[in-house]
Amino acid sequence: MKEYKMVKVREKDAEATMNEMARQGWTVVTVTYWSYWWVSLLITFERER
Repeated sequence: MKEYKMVKVREKDAEATMNEMARQGWTVVTVTYWSYWWVSLLITFERER
């Protein structure tokens, strides 16, 4: 069974966040550019439970 997590980060913090999540066994599924009041990325991760 897989589990998913969505994380909203600023563009400048995206690489560090993805590397930290990878160390915890997460894999990036999608990255969505999000711009409302400020620019951020919505990253979806998955891993086996």
